[in-house]
Amino acid sequence: MASKIAGKRRVFSGIQPTGSIHLGNYLGAIKQWVDSQEQYDNIFCVVNSHAITTKQDPKELRAKTYELVAMLLACGIDSERSSLFIQSEIDEHAALAWILDCNIPMGDMSRMTQFKDKSNKNPKNINVGLFNYPALMAADILLYQVDGVPVGEDQKQHLELTRDVATRFNRDFGECFTIPSPIIPQIGARVMGLDDPESKMSKSAKGENHAIFLLDSKEAIVRKCKKAVTDSSGIIAFDTERAGIYNLLSIYQALSQQSKEQIEEHFAGKGYGALKLELADMLVATLEPIQKRYEQLSSDRAYLQNILDTSLERVRPIAKATYQKAKELVGLV
Repeated sequence: MASKIAGKRRVFSGIQPTGSIHLGNYLGAIKQWVDSQEQYDNIFCVVNSHAITTKQDPKELRAKTYELVAMLLACGIDSERSSLFIQSEIDEHAALAWILDCNIPMGDMSRMTQFKDKSNKNPKNINVGLFNYPALMAADILLYQVDGVPVGEDQKQHLELTRDVATRFNRDFGECFTIPSPIIPQIGARVMGLDDPESKMSKSAKGENHAIFLLDSKEAIVRKCKKAVTDSSGIIAFDTERAGIYNLLSIYQALSQQSKEQIEEHFAGKGYGALKLELADMLVATLEPIQKRYEQLSSDRAYLQNILDTSLERVRPIAKATYQKAKELVGLV
């Protein structure tokens, strides 16, 4: 089994190759990954197997998978410091998920709120894979003996299930898995919709001004910021009771890395229009270099494949060793 980098905690993160990557994905996850590359021994995964719990066009899924790889690299994932691979390329993910399935009580799985949410959104496609999704997510994490998992608030429940099943497995069969801890970013962890600041920014929302996507043009970014929902107060301050203005200020803070006090002082006496325009300018300045890098990378499939293959060589031995140990412990060999 590949040893961990001395002095660094190993972390695992995954992201689905569906829809278009938006600002919430970037600030809530990807930017955190990029900024932590020196701090952690990072393993990043495009979780394409999770994507097929909803109906996917096979050709589009393949294309989206490589587009996401290019986008992650464009955002700053460094293949020299982090491993980046495609989930379906390592069969041990699905194999370990079956062993975990056989050790997770139905009651625990039934309490997963994401199954209920996704079932309501896709009532014609409530499949077994959707119900078992948390077991595959647990396998993704436990295969790599990780110490921590960066998660948003909506994924904390799945990580708790992962911790529970790993603890029970170690108790019942013998030491096999590292018990991972959640890593929750303090800034930018939950970006809300610009048109509905009570709802989390989403790939699937229909409103044209709901989300800012990483490939949006300057004109689209400015338009969406100008149309962002605020209120009639006129006071620019971090107030969780005023969801619209709080959301815009939280995005501004995540991009600028300034304190709340600095931001409030900067906008003292100014109107919402000034905040929206400054935020739009900051977004354009942040996203333009990402977009240029993405255009270069997305047209070079051989380069992307080489990075993926190199990462596979690093992480596959970890997955194989963990699965083999779990398999032996439950008596499958």
